[in-house]
Amino acid sequence: MSQSAAAPRGTGAFSAFTAREPAGPLTGGKLFLAALAIGLGNFLVVLDTSIANVSVSTISGALGVSSTQGTWVITSYAVAEAITVPLTGWLAMRFGAQRVFIACYLAFAVLSVFCGLSTSLGMLVGGRVMLGLVGGPIMPLSQLLLLRVFPPEKATQGTVLWAMTTLVGPVAGPILGGVICDSLRWNDIFLLPAVVAAAGGLLTIFLLRGQPDPRQKASIDKVGFALLVVWVGAFQIMLDEGRNHDWFASPEICALAVIAALGLAAFLIWEITEKNPVVDLKIFRHRGFTASAITFAAGFGAFFANIVILPLWLQQNMGYTSTWAGYATGIMGVLAIASAPAVGAAVNRFDPRLIVSIGLVGLGGMTAWRMGFNQDVTFLQMAIPTLLTGPFMVMLFVPVTGIAMASVKPEEQASAAGLSNFMRTMGGAIATSLVQTGWSDAARENQTELAGAMTSASQTVDSFVAGGMSQDGATATLTSIVESQSVMLATLDMFAIITVCFAFAATLIWLAPKPKGPIDTSGGH
Repeated sequence: MSQSAAAPRGTGAFSAFTAREPAGPLTGGKLFLAALAIGLGNFLVVLDTSIANVSVSTISGALGVSSTQGTWVITSYAVAEAITVPLTGWLAMRFGAQRVFIACYLAFAVLSVFCGLSTSLGMLVGGRVMLGLVGGPIMPLSQLLLLRVFPPEKATQGTVLWAMTTLVGPVAGPILGGVICDSLRWNDIFLLPAVVAAAGGLLTIFLLRGQPDPRQKASIDKVGFALLVVWVGAFQIMLDEGRNHDWFASPEICALAVIAALGLAAFLIWEITEKNPVVDLKIFRHRGFTASAITFAAGFGAFFANIVILPLWLQQNMGYTSTWAGYATGIMGVLAIASAPAVGAAVNRFDPRLIVSIGLVGLGGMTAWRMGFNQDVTFLQMAIPTLLTGPFMVMLFVPVTGIAMASVKPEEQASAAGLSNFMRTMGGAIATSLVQTGWSDAARENQTELAGAMTSASQTVDSFVAGGMSQDGATATLTSIVESQSVMLATLDMFAIITVCFAFAATLIWLAPKPKGPIDTSGGH
């Protein structure tokens, strides 16, 4: 995304902000600690995208809302985070990258405490929105600051550290969320990271004291940003609340749809004609960027839908605790981390489009594998495809943004990276809402069909009664069996749809031209 500021002619504000400043690199133990503190900030922000996934059922029960309403905890954070990406360059230019990073870091700690102390869904979602707003700038700024503190000859180490914290975050989230939720309280999935964020922020202040943090005058496309907030916010609320209001039978949902459509139209018109747009839509003229960015958004959306629906199914239908649901989801990180160096090397030896396509086909294959599950599946049987998901995940994440960056001009790369990140984050948020809606609707339809197909329900109840159950108990048992089977079938339906999405995304990447020469994968996370 263009970071819409009044920058010198021929350069975007984000490009100016990402340029290396003459801030003296650190050495020795101070370099190690600074890198750790800065990387930790990025890790915490990425971690928060998935730490609540396995805890939605617990949080919903504690706050007295449904699980579908509980997913607002996930989507509100993701959407708010995506919205602030365009502001990062302007904030860094206006106030200094280091100052903004530290301010957001400490604000992240304070707002995490606010989330942990929430007593209602509205309070928690409000806290998650604010958390996403301050978390958005941390990701790109952490990469910038790592490049500043590392000597030029060790810059690659800084990039690798940043990439690893980005990759490990969403994998560690379900495991940590599950363990904390089961061992302590759900509130602690926000309170414990708050302590870490506060320590990391204060350590960053101490270690970066005296480092140059240049600022310059900058203006922002206020109208474009306001329109972005309006259409994205209305669209996401429509998706989240549609299933609770019978979709377009509700005047509220219709009004949100109109606001989203008009807001998007106004946003596109304004950004195309604006001299310094908040989102540089002209980047879409590059076929390679457009194809890879859409591929990433679609592939990540399908991937994130998987890691949302899987723990919900395991807890609601299979009797797993949050901890074991976290293990079942996070186990993919084992082979993901182990395979990352090999995938990185392969990207520069083979056609990166082929690697992305294989990764998406592999992710689809692992999802299709789950379509054979039933309620008797063991943890090991369920964990094998999840474990094997890791390398395919890396094959998508590592090269796809590199292809996008190789498709644009050097001065457009920062804007392209921001826009690709925005589309990826929105893809995950939209997929979360859609998979929840589809899952609920499919479970309801399956239950109706199963109930209608049972011609011997009364005989089944009579057999339960003959076995010693009461009439009410027998009826409740049969109802529970039907509900359980309907949820199981709905889960398999979702796995089938997600498989198709992966297959579709695998074809999209071939619309991009083959990159000429090696691609830079450092921004592909």
